[in-house]
Amino acid sequence: MIQINSQLTLQEFLELSLEEGDITYELIDGQAIPKMSPKKFHSKLTRALLYLIDEWSQGRGEVCPELAVKLTKQEKDWVPVPELLYISAERFPEDWQEDVVCSIPPDLVIEIISPGQTFGQLMVKAINYLEAGVLRVLVVDSKARSITVFYPETLPQTYMGDIQIRDSLFEGLELTVEQVFNRAGIPTKIR
Repeated sequence: MIQINSQLTLQEFLELSLEEGDITYELIDGQAIPKMSPKKFHSKLTRALLYLIDEWSQGRGEVCPELAVKLTKQEKDWVPVPELLYISAERFPEDWQEDVVCSIPPDLVIEIISPGQTFGQLMVKAINYLEAGVLRVLVVDSKARSITVFYPETLPQTYMGDIQIRDSLFEGLELTVEQVFNRAGIPTKIR
């Protein structure tokens, strides 16, 4: 059992068995913190985004679900586990073919708000990702039926409905919020 209250170095954290049953841990401020347990809509949105981005990424890079990534947050080791991350082929790290955590900041990280989390909490996390070198962060809100894109040098932009989410960093990837939610089978009215 992981002692979540003890201070861990990055190496100690990486040597631990990071999955115990259904629990995935992130390294935050020297502690192993359990990640929020996803529910049905969260899981379906993750799958829909994985399919849509994986289809686009063929020959361009790789999209990975629930892959831990070694980053730095406020000069401390930080190992978050985003729902999805994408790394372009030209940025693959040397150890990419090994069975290890991601060792470089991804091009794209996607986080989906879980029950018990707020948009504000994930906004702070998105800013931390950007400060750690991630190029884009998407925060998906199933209740608001929106996707907010965070950029390193401009204000975030929130998308809803059928407005295309386009980004020159991901040439040819065109998504709409409705496309993602329809692919996930999420009803228009959520109870």
